[in-house]
Amino acid sequence: MGAEQVALWYARPVFELFLHLVVTAGLLMIVDRMVRGIRFDGWGAAFIVALALSVVNAIVRPVMVILTLPVTVVSLGLFLLVINAFMLWLAIRIAPGASIDGFGSALWGSLLLTILNIAIGVAFGVAL
Repeated sequence: MGAEQVALWYARPVFELFLHLVVTAGLLMIVDRMVRGIRFDGWGAAFIVALALSVVNAIVRPVMVILTLPVTVVSLGLFLLVINAFMLWLAIRIAPGASIDGFGSALWGSLLLTILNIAIGVAFGVAL
């Protein structure tokens, strides 16, 4: 493996992460326009929320899913919508330049964000 191939091997995951964050920030800007109670000061704030959402989904979400597994099973998986809403609420609360009015906004925002992610995945054949 040559030096050029090694550089590409390292650069590709970084590029994919950056692209994922940019797309998520764009989808969050759409959520900002469509869901009352979710506001971003601009693209920078949406990008920071996208980054915070990625970190929260990687660290907090697995713990929450395991802790709430009995409730999730009883609700036939619908409780995962509540967990997703909590993750969005938490990411917006910890990111500067973004605000959310309440859990209802987080629930509608996370539902819309999920639908938009599925639409992007279907349109481009990728999983976001």
